[in-house]
Amino acid sequence: MNMHLMVLIISVLVASFSQILLKKSAGKTYSSVIFEYLNPYVICGYGMMFLSMFLTIIAYEGMEFTNVQIVEATGYIMVLILSYFFFHEKITKRKLLGMLFIFAGIAVYYL
Repeated sequence: MNMHLMVLIISVLVASFSQILLKKSAGKTYSSVIFEYLNPYVICGYGMMFLSMFLTIIAYEGMEFTNVQIVEATGYIMVLILSYFFFHEKITKRKLLGMLFIFAGIAVYYL
């Protein structure tokens, strides 16, 4: 497998975990408005988002853009699965239908 493709996959995984951390922070109550934005979840979440952005830039330097849309779309699936495990959110028919529309859009793009 191409090294740049692996870096992009890792980038999507890091971004997915970042979103989970930010979602975990949003579900908590804090003593002040400052702690809503300056707490470990938010700081780590945005730090991971920055890392993901950096990794994506590195991956784009050596890739053809034909595979990028598919790899980026896997982030939605990752967030869905991580939300199921970390927040016990149900995977509903509506969410699955949304995933189907995402992949249908990618398929139409490639036609």
